[in-house]
Amino acid sequence: MMALQRRPHLLLTLVCSSVVLLLLLLNGAAAAGETGQLTVFWGRNKDEGSLQETCDAGLYTTVAISFFGVFGHGKYWTDLSGHPVARVGADIKHCQSKGILVLISIGGEGDQYSLPSAKSALDVADHLWNGYLGGGGRGVFRPFGDAVLDGVDFYVNHGGWEHYDELARRLQSFVRRGGKAVYLTASPVCSLALKDDERTMRKLEVFERLHVRFYNESSCDYNYFETRPFWGAWVTWSSRFPKARVYVGWPASEETSGFVDPQTIRQSVRWSVQDVANYGGVMIWERYHDKMTGFGRAIKDIV
Repeated sequence: MMALQRRPHLLLTLVCSSVVLLLLLLNGAAAAGETGQLTVFWGRNKDEGSLQETCDAGLYTTVAISFFGVFGHGKYWTDLSGHPVARVGADIKHCQSKGILVLISIGGEGDQYSLPSAKSALDVADHLWNGYLGGGGRGVFRPFGDAVLDGVDFYVNHGGWEHYDELARRLQSFVRRGGKAVYLTASPVCSLALKDDERTMRKLEVFERLHVRFYNESSCDYNYFETRPFWGAWVTWSSRFPKARVYVGWPASEETSGFVDPQTIRQSVRWSVQDVANYGGVMIWERYHDKMTGFGRAIKDIV
């Protein structure tokens, strides 16, 4: 019975995937081509090196500090996996002096965060603005000192996307009042586009950049033996959000599902990925494995 229930969804995925080449050809006239934009997540392993070292690697245009992973119930905490927080503020300024955007990524793989109400979304936005962005004030704790981050990435794994658009709009309201520009990015799982959840997809329209995670998702990871689900999901994301810059998110480690070896990317995959008008670049998960494998360096010149 389970197999029969899944057939319509599988059939729909394959039908959508079958028109991928046609859609890519139609978009080809306005293809983005290489953008040079490479985003990486930093803060998940103390052996990955400092934030300054990451920015000095000469690879990345955006670094997302991960994760601000405790929020939503009056408690706030950023976990940097053993990195000394005291030096991060100076490293942020160093990265920014090199023209690299530095974001704080909220959410992550834990379960100590949620937005149970609209009020909690506003409270978290106020905390982010005053503690990490262009706000501040007496009695406000800023873990990175007077360093002002460039924006916020939303890496939501737990609890769904309810109220996150309200959090994002609250941050935008501070900018409209004269605050420093805040970049708002989201890093959704690729399978979200296959679930026919239009309510959630509408919430993502507030974000100017989408780092779509094509890893740890068997329904849309790149699979060497069956690539149509990947291409179907990629076309769905890029066509559904024409006003956003859409990044393809890949893991730097072969141990993570969805890994695509740099040679395959160079010889075939990149041409079609870049053949949409709103292709933004590549997001890499994450710095430690990228440092170990050299994945980012291997694809940097074709991003």
